[in-house]
Amino acid sequence: MMLVLVIAAAVLTAGILVTGIIQMARGTDVTGKTSNKLMQARVVAQAVTVVLVMIMLALAAT
Repeated sequence: MMLVLVIAAAVLTAGILVTGIIQMARGTDVTGKTSNKLMQARVVAQAVTVVLVMIMLALAAT
């Protein structure tokens, strides 16, 4: 169950990252607000992924 959550969080992080990169590459976001929000969301998703991995490793060690 924990592995599924880690994989889902990692896929979410990658999806947000790719969306942000595409948004920046297109150059349609002149002010950068959308790209900034996407990168902030990526940081949050990445933090959740790291915490889930740490919990999974802690549970595996017991």
